[in-house]
Amino acid sequence: MFKFYAIFLPIIAPIWYRTIISAPKVRGALRLLFFSSHCTFCTLMFASFHAMIPSDAELASQALTEEGNYRFPSFSASDAVTLGLSLRKRFRASSRHAKGKGLVISIQTIAGHTLFACTVGDLGHPAGVGDVSLNSWTSVDGMVEVVRQTGHSSYYVEKSMSAMGKSAKQLGIQGDYIIHGGAFPIWLDNAHCCPIAVVACYSGSSQEDHHLTVTTVRDYLHKINKSEGARMSASSALGTEMHAPLPSVPIRESTVSSYQRVEAVRVTI
Repeated sequence: MFKFYAIFLPIIAPIWYRTIISAPKVRGALRLLFFSSHCTFCTLMFASFHAMIPSDAELASQALTEEGNYRFPSFSASDAVTLGLSLRKRFRASSRHAKGKGLVISIQTIAGHTLFACTVGDLGHPAGVGDVSLNSWTSVDGMVEVVRQTGHSSYYVEKSMSAMGKSAKQLGIQGDYIIHGGAFPIWLDNAHCCPIAVVACYSGSSQEDHHLTVTTVRDYLHKINKSEGARMSASSALGTEMHAPLPSVPIRESTVSSYQRVEAVRVTI
């Protein structure tokens, strides 16, 4: 039987292909089957890819959580300078700056006093390296005004508006406001009425500017908490040493009392 198939199969296979597979109806059915399976595969791929992208409502909820988590124990002008320089350093090390993007940074009090301001790049650089547009500072000021009016980050306001399908006018945000991610409120742990300051940066990308600001604030707070924990540990260790009981010293007999006893013995004798 094996020898039969080994001899006649090479002869039967081409005839079977020409009579069955090459028939018009069979070819059409095969094409339809391939097309339907391909469409099903593409639909599943698109659905899985779409599920990986967070919605505007989810992004707004995440931004609101960041506002609650990243709060300062205190905030001074020195903190503003350190935070601003950290923003500058992080952006200069990013791929966006290497590709020619520029950045403007502004840290202001809620009352409008400037604590830190910096430009990363040049205005109209001939080589286009770190280029900053003419409207960059106007955009930053408009983003800061959004935080002042709403008390929330500009990215949260942007994504909330998109999730609700409403415009800035419908939400009562009118005037010189720029709904663009990158401005983040600086809250204090013991002050819940309003933010104390606003940190903002603008390079033209809403999501990347917000991510740059939030990650810099997060890392700076972690650094503060780490140094504060080390200081408290050192203080507690010092306090333990100060309150430790003094070692007992044996009281030795003084030479004066010994001399007096000797004299008393002589007098008695």
